[in-house]
Amino acid sequence: LHPANTLSLHDALPISCLVKYDESIITLEELLNRFWSIIDPTIRDRQGNDKGTQYRTGIYYLDEKDLDTILKTKDKQQEKYEADIVTEIEPLKCFYDAEEYHQKYLKKNPGGYCHINLDF
Repeated sequence: LHPANTLSLHDALPISCLVKYDESIITLEELLNRFWSIIDPTIRDRQGNDKGTQYRTGIYYLDEKDLDTILKTKDKQQEKYEADIVTEIEPLKCFYDAEEYHQKYLKKNPGGYCHINLDF
């Protein structure tokens, strides 16, 4: 790829994390409610101070049976906002691990920026 094309390809992919959880410890609904509480789902292409299409919010699921729970929590959240929720909800199409320097970023960079309150 030409360097100019690399940026546009990078910008097209949302920055995301793969969440593995144990239903005996936390339910999908509870996990989703925590997700909704740390974002503003009505803002497109932004999280905290980070702006661009790669910072759009999304829920990308692996199991179709989870869609009902995802939509139920979205509908409940929508009651809190006048503006429409713009969070993408779609099946996961692909996932790439981030570069090593991004893995456990805040552990490696304790003073690093994160808009999420990690004292959850």
